Amino acid sequence: MQKASALVLSLGVELSSSVLQYLGEAELERVMLAVSTSGPLSGEVRHEAIQEAYALAIAGSTNLSGGIEYTRQLLARAVGPRRGSEILERISAHQQLSSFEMLRVADPQQIANLLQEEHPQTIALVLSYLEAKLAAEILSNMAQELQIDVTLRLATMDRVSPQVVQVVERSLKHKLSGVISEADFRATGGVSFLVQVLNQVDRGVQKTIFDALEPTNPLLVEEIRANLFTFDDIVKLDDRTIQRILRDVNKQDLALAMKGVPEKLRESVYRNLSARARDNLKDEIELLGPQLAKNVYGAQRKIVDIVRVLEESEEIVISSSGGANEVIQ
Repeated sequence: MQKASALVLSLGVELSSSVLQYLGEAELERVMLAVSTSGPLSGEVRHEAIQEAYALAIAGSTNLSGGIEYTRQLLARAVGPRRGSEILERISAHQQLSSFEMLRVADPQQIANLLQEEHPQTIALVLSYLEAKLAAEILSNMAQELQIDVTLRLATMDRVSPQVVQVVERSLKHKLSGVISEADFRATGGVSFLVQVLNQVDRGVQKTIFDALEPTNPLLVEEIRANLFTFDDIVKLDDRTIQRILRDVNKQDLALAMKGVPEKLRESVYRNLSARARDNLKDEIELLGPQLAKNVYGAQRKIVDIVRVLEESEEIVISSSGGANEVIQ
């Protein structure tokens, strides 16, 4: 994975995305996880990666680095913004910070003040899990006698069992929460996350959830609805935006999605099709006959997914209230 990460970083976004699209999703997640956690990449490492892949040496900086943003760009180009965002979410789950790793985003002086109350052996263990530069900064901020003791224990440290590491992490977790600001932690859950989830479920499931929440949490339901784009919200979009969406929609999916929709929505779609396409769609809908609700909802969700992809790529803009305006280039 380190070699794959080095090659991806060396090739750049355009070339790498062309290569990555041939990977399976599991392989893609593994490579992207390696890329997103990659630090500075030396010229020697890049050269070895390219040489092993039988490619030509590339021009550019002798130091490259990965990170979340680079990973986001690669995924967007390789598999599209929506699927890329889903994979990035799963990668982020792999990157949940352990207590030791949290130290990397805190001030070394604060860490030194926190750790100096611990046993020297514990301090040595913690420092051994950090990058050398950060460990040195923390050690430099400790009392001289403690520096010496910790240095000796680092030098003589042998293998430590995972159980011991877990015990030390647990004991530090409470103290760390007072050292690291709330902004340093990865946000989880919340309305924004819930909206992403609800956008992926059938309308029937959405209705069940809303009906259950409405009596006791009407304000929450209102907030979710304000941020949740559904198939019915297409009627709120302007004609140019609807036309842009329809260009990417599979005609069979559109016909199935239109079964049983309100007349106003049906007219919004018809209005933005050519006369021939409109007639063909009407015939297709008629030929389908009765359909299971889950199949209709599934087709509608595919179209909503297309709307989300276009929104993420900034080809259209959807407001929180459900309206939209096409971006003027």
